Amino acid sequence: MPPERRGNVRRETKETQVAVEMNLDGSGRADIATGIGMLDHLLEQLPRHSLFDITVRASGDIERDPHHLVEDVGIGLGRALSEALGERRGIVRMAHAIVPLDEALAVVAVDLSGRGHAALELPFTSERIGQLPTEMIAHHLAAFALEGRFNLHVRVPAGTNDHHKAEAVFKALARALGDATRIDPRISGDVPSTKGKL
Repeated sequence: MPPERRGNVRRETKETQVAVEMNLDGSGRADIATGIGMLDHLLEQLPRHSLFDITVRASGDIERDPHHLVEDVGIGLGRALSEALGERRGIVRMAHAIVPLDEALAVVAVDLSGRGHAALELPFTSERIGQLPTEMIAHHLAAFALEGRFNLHVRVPAGTNDHHKAEAVFKALARALGDATRIDPRISGDVPSTKGKL
């Protein structure tokens, strides 16, 4: 039996308390509660479309500003993903997805290279979607990529509704991560790099 690919992360600061559990070989089970409805909605796209099982429990000073909580949830997700990947042996490693949602279109590419980087073009026009400041979506994704040690590129070439644009991005991210984390039986557990290490 292959080893379980799971991550379990707890992060507590004076501002937030975040717990994340992730199983890369799950069935798409979501159990997410952050206190920010729109963030929950976006995060629920990740397990649904990657088939990871993800649990997120987060609380913090959102009455002051959602910034700390949104960022720390991204940090927790990234660390859980990196822990679940381990040495990243046998994975496909690179993947992309193009996802439409009505008038919106999102393009996401990932490389689980072991090097965190985020290049994001998110042309939101409103300050908030529900309780979630739109500027924090990029901040969350960058924290996820940096702590998850993966390369993330996001573009939104079409769309007028910010909710649709954000949801399409998270669906595309889920699809890309689901594909990139798959085990490729052709490489027999090798690290997918000419360096021999990620």
